[in-house]
Amino acid sequence: MSVALAGRAPATFEIKSATLPLVSLLLKSADMQALAAELAARFGEHPDFFDNDPLVLDLSPLQTQGDVAVDFSALLDLLHRYRVLPIAARGGSPAQMSAALAAGLAAAPEAVAPPPPARLPTPPSPSPAPAAEAAPSTALVIDRPLRSGQQVYARGRDLVVLSMVNAGAEVIADGSIHVYAPLRGKAIAGARGNSAARIFSLCLEPELISIAGVYRTSEVPLPPDVLSKPTQVRLVGGVDGKLVMDPLT
Repeated sequence: MSVALAGRAPATFEIKSATLPLVSLLLKSADMQALAAELAARFGEHPDFFDNDPLVLDLSPLQTQGDVAVDFSALLDLLHRYRVLPIAARGGSPAQMSAALAAGLAAAPEAVAPPPPARLPTPPSPSPAPAAEAAPSTALVIDRPLRSGQQVYARGRDLVVLSMVNAGAEVIADGSIHVYAPLRGKAIAGARGNSAARIFSLCLEPELISIAGVYRTSEVPLPPDVLSKPTQVRLVGGVDGKLVMDPLT
């Protein structure tokens, strides 16, 4: 015999599952001095790059170095200076995860792909992979020249610049960068690790170009077939790869 019991929902709270946009930091070294120097070199000139973003520490790259100890107290203090909020850790050894929990971090579950069904009567409709952070549907469009000392950052989206980016100016985007004019300053695409981002310019003469942290400066002359010409820049081989420049015809 079935029995139906009256339900009673709390009036003051409700608990639901949540999906949050998170930044992930892949920690490749436990040397806090070296990490501080590289963070300063990359983000020291961009104090507003992060906006109190929640962050997950991914310790899996450290596993090739043995059970190295991580100074979580120093690491959290360092990350707080760049306006990120470490909330969890994953991928570490049992000792590293125990130290992370003692430092106040939660243990983030590892992503596990579900096994495929044994039998499907019809092919399933393709569904998009979940994104770590939902990007706005439109690009940020700048229709004025950017002078030396000016900086534009397209957070979570592409950046389109319709006028010249002068030497000393800087354009940054989490997605791709399109400059429909001479690009003579710095262009940093895929700023949060999007290795599929690209840089396009009708006249490529940059001080620096970078995609997902892989960069090239004007100290290395550009090939004649792309210098001052319409060009796209892409990253081949992921974050450990190289920048490739293709003429646009």
